[in-house]
Amino acid sequence: MNYTKDSSSAGRHIMPDLVRAFAIIGIALVNVGLFAYPLQMSYYDGGFQSAIDDWANFGVQSIFLMKSYSLFSFMFGVGFAYQIQSASRAKAGFGGRYARRIIGLLVLGLAHIAFAFQGDILLLYGLIGIVLFWFKNAKVKTLCWVAAVFIIFQILFGFLMMLSVWAGIKFAPEEILAVQNEMETSALLSREIFGNGTFIDAVKLRLAEYGSAMAIFIYQGLGVLGYFLLGLAAVKSDLIANPDAVLWKKFRRIALPLGVIGSAYGAWIVMGSDDMVLMQIATSIAVIGLFAPLATAGYLGLIAKWAKGPVTKFKIFMARGGTATLSAYLLQSLLLSLIFNSYGLGLFGKLGAASCIAIALIVSIFTLAFSSLWRKKFKLGPVEILFRAWTYLGKR
Repeated sequence: MNYTKDSSSAGRHIMPDLVRAFAIIGIALVNVGLFAYPLQMSYYDGGFQSAIDDWANFGVQSIFLMKSYSLFSFMFGVGFAYQIQSASRAKAGFGGRYARRIIGLLVLGLAHIAFAFQGDILLLYGLIGIVLFWFKNAKVKTLCWVAAVFIIFQILFGFLMMLSVWAGIKFAPEEILAVQNEMETSALLSREIFGNGTFIDAVKLRLAEYGSAMAIFIYQGLGVLGYFLLGLAAVKSDLIANPDAVLWKKFRRIALPLGVIGSAYGAWIVMGSDDMVLMQIATSIAVIGLFAPLATAGYLGLIAKWAKGPVTKFKIFMARGGTATLSAYLLQSLLLSLIFNSYGLGLFGKLGAASCIAIALIVSIFTLAFSSLWRKKFKLGPVEILFRAWTYLGKR
């Protein structure tokens, strides 16, 4: 398929697809620690085997942690707006289509959790997407204000978790010790199941671990809704189709350096720490969460600048891959689960952080390239074909 003609006929700009392509790479780099090591402790369970591991993890946390999923969430809001426009052009009802899309996301998310990755985002997207529907007719200003409130709540929730850890250490150290012992016990179980257990054992444990991560679920959910709304606002205001907009320039000149430097400081807090030090980790997450919205805005500004530049073969290749990121996301998980779990190559808990991140980079580039090459022959990605068929039930 001709990417440029397809995008023009659909009224889409290249920028959203470039954002998706960048985000899907970052998501793999962030998530690989949860494929390769226990969910409760990640690399702190033996992944820091050299200084290279420390620096590799520092780089991922500074540049991608809490930014990649924010970009991905922003693009979900953009896609939501495009779906509304598509239904309007076709003079078709939107509610039924969207309801089927949400059901599809929920089913895909549950399957993804069970069979590949307990750090799945699709189930959360499906649940938060229900709330998003009620904002479809909201004005741009309303969307921006409500989004800001939810993102601020997410930041405050991060600092609240940090303060709860501090209070526990100061006033109830025995409880904090019990929590840490429980995490270590859970990590041992993860090592046994993912390192030596059967596929069915792994499915059961993934479902159990996802269900136990309620605090993370709430923390992510607040930000997800905020970025959903901002993505919707970006389309309604035509900002997403205007890479020359002054706001993008401000984002890359002001928000980008502040966001990246602040995130780097947050990552530095745990730099060189091989042990699971709860206070340091909680502080690091809170600080990175504080600066992540600025870095996310800065990345959007950079990609806007890239989007308005010359149309090169590489840019088209990346953008075309960005049109099938659902397929790329699920394929990433399939490959990484096979690489690290016992029913695959069995590398769970054996490699240093740098090696894990390198593997994730290779896998992410491969899946993005696969999606791009697939799209040269087909109108949609492989998972997108099935998803679209369910959403429209054979009707355009």
